[in-house]
Parts: sequence; structure tokens; C-alpha cells
Amino acid sequence: MKSDIILIGPIGTGKTTIGALLAHRLSLPQYSMDERRWDYYKAIGYDEELAKHKRETEGFWGVYQYWKPFEAYAVERLLSEHNQCIIDFGAGHSVYEDAVLFQRVQQALAPYPNVVLLLRSPNEYESVQILNERNKYVPDDKPNINEHFIRHASNYELAKFTLYTKGKTPEETCSEILNLIKGKSLYGWNHSTSC
Repeated sequence: MKSDIILIGPIGTGKTTIGALLAHRLSLPQYSMDERRWDYYKAIGYDEELAKHKRETEGFWGVYQYWKPFEAYAVERLLSEHNQCIIDFGAGHSVYEDAVLFQRVQQALAPYPNVVLLLRSPNEYESVQILNERNKYVPDDKPNINEHFIRHASNYELAKFTLYTKGKTPEETCSEILNLIKGKSLYGWNHSTSC
């Protein structure tokens, strides 16, 4: 089993911020999917013009569906290239409507016991409201993309732990993650140091 920590969840839940705190705390490198995704997509034929056309003619949901095979490949590639690290996924990289794509991602994540789903609140409606207020850049298509990510089963099936961050600082969430996984061997990290 791999001891890397992988953070998943909807847009704006603090995956990258908390990932940076964990990386600092554990003296491990951090890899953010959003920084690498386009190179991975292009490696298997991602067509920017086609994506732009889909966005213009079919709206956000058209381009979202176009991204899905590339997202599954990006997950496989990122996990195969990096280990002993903290990884934060882009929000869509853990949500799949297609069963075959979902199975690929599920299989890629199977060896990882520390997959942490970050949500704002256990109440789905409240989570959507909080994230919509925080993320003015989220497309306002219907259904709302963060609502889709929060309600979809994929994140819950992939996660080994779920944490709710409402009312907590990133440092508190970092400490909570470390407490959840402290029974596991993680490269000799020291529990006494705060995030």
C-alpha cells in the first residue's frame, strides 16, 4: 500500500492550500493536478480548438464531457510518475459518469489508503451554497458544477476519509488529516510538529 496523501473534492474546498501545508509539515513534495493536466491531456491528443468549439456550442457541460477521458488518463499518469508525496486533484478528476472511466480511476487509486475528500459541510446544500459564494469563477450553467461534484457518488466511493472544513482554518484541517492517518507509517513523520 502507498502512503501518499491524495486530496479530492469540489472546486474551492482548499485542496491545493491544504496540500501545501501537508507537504511542508511532512517534508514531502506536492503535485497539483491543475498544474500538470494540460500537458497530460495533450500527450494523448487533446484538441484545444475542439474543446473551445464544444464550449461555445454546447456550453460548459459539453466541454466537461470532452475532458473526461483525458482526466482519467491524467490521474493514471500523475500517480504513476510521482510517489512519496502529497497530490491534490482537480475537482473533476475524481468524478466520472462513465463506468469504464470511473473503474480506471478507482483501480489507479486502489493502492492508496490516504485518499481524503474535502467538503465544506456534511449538509450537501450548505456545501454548495458556501462554495458558490467563494467561487465566483465557477460556470453558472445548470446544474451547478460544484453541486454536481458534491452530489455525485464518485468522490464518496473513491475517498477513504471525508473531512468537513467549515469553521476550520487550513492549519486545523491539516492537523485533522494527520490525526486520521497517524496510525499508518508515513515516511517517519513527526506527530508533535504542528501544521
